[in-house]
Amino acid sequence: MILFRNEKRLNFIYWILIGILLFLFIYLLVKTFPFYGVIFSFLWKFFTPFLIAGLIAYLLYPIVEKLHSYRIHRGLAILFIYLLFFGGIGYLVYRVYPQVVHQVRDLTNNFPEFMSLYQNSIHHLYEYTSFLPETVHDKMDQVIFRIEHSLDALLSKLVNGFTRIFDMVVIITVIPVLVFYFLKDYDKIKGFFKKFVPSNYQKKTSEVIHAIDDSLGKYIRGQLLVCLFVGLTSLLIFKFLDLEYALILAIGMAVTNIIPYFGPILGAVPAVIIAFTTTGQIKLVIFVIIGIFIIQIIEGNLLSPYIVGKSVAIHPVAIIIALLLGGQLFGVLGMIMAVPVLTIVRVIVKHIWQIPANH
Repeated sequence: MILFRNEKRLNFIYWILIGILLFLFIYLLVKTFPFYGVIFSFLWKFFTPFLIAGLIAYLLYPIVEKLHSYRIHRGLAILFIYLLFFGGIGYLVYRVYPQVVHQVRDLTNNFPEFMSLYQNSIHHLYEYTSFLPETVHDKMDQVIFRIEHSLDALLSKLVNGFTRIFDMVVIITVIPVLVFYFLKDYDKIKGFFKKFVPSNYQKKTSEVIHAIDDSLGKYIRGQLLVCLFVGLTSLLIFKFLDLEYALILAIGMAVTNIIPYFGPILGAVPAVIIAFTTTGQIKLVIFVIIGIFIIQIIEGNLLSPYIVGKSVAIHPVAIIIALLLGGQLFGVLGMIMAVPVLTIVRVIVKHIWQIPANH
């Protein structure tokens, strides 16, 4: 009994030390970023098409294998999935991209008018809440200022992102070519990287990669399907309510839904603000909130448990800590990457911890 307690205590101390070391490593990485920021920025831009193509190939490869299991030639399976995927993406870009650019530019041009309506609404809000203490009003000012600053920065980034045509054309041209060769030579690429692993560690490394693939692959594919559902249903509801900028708001809902717990709130805030500032109708705001609430009930209680399930098997508190840390260090991108990175770290540490027991 005493031995069991000692093992539990050692296990707890071990995880605490791992957490502290990981935090210190990330902290030092962020603090020293100015020294290697330029090099990192160049490498990030250079490898971005390879990373995106690798992720797409990783997500499509199981479908190719499934078709191949039905005695369809691998080359034909790759060609079919490749054409279906990029044909669908091409059609969506052709139909959606011009509308998105138009809505973003229109929103930017009308931003001063919306801000005027917004300020009038805030003035009325202060009148309605005049009975509250001054400290409450100070907190309201802080929250409103942060929201205004975040939205202004987001709009600027969106406009700059959509107008960088040359970079997008290069990426759009290169990625399909890379995906085709990644799918075609998937096993060869795996074999190439396997050569760098010492022979006595190959079995253990293979087990770790398989465990990561099993949990992370299910999580990513499941999350993408759930985000697609959230985006489409949001678009239908926003269109039905005749909400302006329905398309970009629905895309925002879909993208932010990747972030567990906080994502739905981040996606809902712009929709509620647009509903409030463009019309000033409280009724529309209430309907938008109800619509988003219904979507989240369906997603949280039906879709996510069934599609995503418990693929990552991480305690919610650990996920929230990872999200807060990722958001603090790298913003929204850090929050999106928090769960996948935590999943990979968890699997690796778990297998490293098991090595002494196996020997």
